[in-house]
Amino acid sequence: MKKYDIAAYVWPSYTGKENRSRIFWEEGIGEWQSVRKAHEENPARGLPLWGFEEEADPAVMEKQIDAAVAHGVNVFIYDWYWYDGRPFLENCLDDGFLKAKNRSKMKFYIMWANHDAGMVWDRRNPVSDAIVWRGSVDRPNFETVVHRIIDNYFSQPEYYKIDGKPVFMVYDVENLIKGLGGVENTVEAIGFFREETVKAGFPGLELQMTFWNPYAVNLSGVDSGHSGSAFDAVKLLGFDSITHYQFIHFTYLPHDKSYPDVIDRLRDEWKMIDDNVAVPYYPHVSIGWDNNPRFPNGTLPIMTDSSPEAFEKGLRLAKEYSDSHNACPLITVNSWNEWTESSYLEPDTVFGYGYLEAIRRVFCEE
Repeated sequence: MKKYDIAAYVWPSYTGKENRSRIFWEEGIGEWQSVRKAHEENPARGLPLWGFEEEADPAVMEKQIDAAVAHGVNVFIYDWYWYDGRPFLENCLDDGFLKAKNRSKMKFYIMWANHDAGMVWDRRNPVSDAIVWRGSVDRPNFETVVHRIIDNYFSQPEYYKIDGKPVFMVYDVENLIKGLGGVENTVEAIGFFREETVKAGFPGLELQMTFWNPYAVNLSGVDSGHSGSAFDAVKLLGFDSITHYQFIHFTYLPHDKSYPDVIDRLRDEWKMIDDNVAVPYYPHVSIGWDNNPRFPNGTLPIMTDSSPEAFEKGLRLAKEYSDSHNACPLITVNSWNEWTESSYLEPDTVFGYGYLEAIRRVFCEE
């Protein structure tokens, strides 16, 4: 049986150990606070079957690792943040996963979630364009980030690699370019990252890009009009591979959209990528999209008709694509625990282990 690398994104906000997070979630339980309140307002929403667990607790993570691996999820992609000259929300990885006794059962890698941090995380005042911290960094901060990533994470035996090269994903290419002052400076900074990775004893760096809508990417390095495309960014910055983070990033949802309709569009989306990008695309499947747990007064768009059965159809398409395109059998999934965006594999009170069982059926039984 062929082995696949099923990598689920981890949103590391379900912890009370990050003191800076209390400006958003003052109760000290992380974003579980928003999940709980959303359920109180709409009891039809699923609750975590495991309860509101402290996900920076190694004992909790040991249970999650066992459940993930048993159902075919063998890689976690941790959202990782750097704001105001220091890290944010590292606790679930550092105190949870890396201290779990059974961590050797699975791999992990980092997605630098270098987007701006705003009040959208604060349910009391969810103003999406209000900025708390900027996600862009200058060159000195970039170099600090590089050394922290190499020293603290690439060196871990469980760090995920492709052809021996540690994988590092960048979420917001525009912010990367803006902070570093343009494409040329960004290319130089990426070259520095590659050189430092080789100096640390690795054969190279697998730099991965989070691929959004292919159009309208600001390549100017200033806060002005858009001047390129995501396709241009892949070539100009020299990314080694791409994947998606969420269906919402490339699927047009004017108000609401049926999940089965989105699945029907996947082949067209992936063909467009094949026609325009020379580097490997690792196929992505999301579970759903509904950001209303963060917005007590409601927000659009939402994805309707999400279910384990519909998700399974997406997984089968991703498997088909992987088999016909990629030597590395990597498939990304949104996500392990995006409860406030209604896209999670963790078992809940509505579908139980249904989404995890879908992965097991597709990748472990066939």
